[in-house]
Amino acid sequence: MSWDWVSSNLDRIGELLAFHLYLALVPVALGLLVALPVGFLVARWGKLYGPMLASSAILFSIPSLALFVILPGIIGTQILDPVNIIIALTIYAGALLVRSVSDGLRSVPGHVTQAASAMGYERWRQLLRIELPLAAPFIFAGLRFVTVANISMVSVGALLGIGGLGELFTDGFNRNFATPIVVGTVLSIVLALAADALIVLLQRVTTPWARAGGAS
Repeated sequence: MSWDWVSSNLDRIGELLAFHLYLALVPVALGLLVALPVGFLVARWGKLYGPMLASSAILFSIPSLALFVILPGIIGTQILDPVNIIIALTIYAGALLVRSVSDGLRSVPGHVTQAASAMGYERWRQLLRIELPLAAPFIFAGLRFVTVANISMVSVGALLGIGGLGELFTDGFNRNFATPIVVGTVLSIVLALAADALIVLLQRVTTPWARAGGAS
């Protein structure tokens, strides 16, 4: 481990770390935006649940590197364009989060929704005020998995010349120099742990009733 290399490359490491975060977290946000309405439709019409599970499994089974390479030919971008990684990881995130959203909404007890309807809640108000909050544990669980997975998969983009912290891996392997590899590995792990901890904290803040129920 060469601390001299680390100290002389702090600016570059910081830039790669920020870019890694950008490539990993933007697809999570986009995937959630797609998953919420689609998951609602799947939960509302049960016949869509089976095809949704099959589609999610097929999409997530596609190797990330293959998808990074195939996408430019489909959407007309350059092979080194970061948008390829963002779109690919959005596909993965959306495929997984649709299941989390639909499972969460399907888990809401029927008597709860019936009581809300009897109290005069409109359908969208019922969804936003009652069903989504009760489905939150499922959605947050999906967010935790997708976020950590994205942070890991972004590094694969380094094989194409785009990869955030993954560039430290390729740099170290090409020069047979362990320090960049160690730095990239440690930062990737810390990034995943920090992101997971933040999501857990956000869940606790936004779902205080879940904590109260667990304590009781």
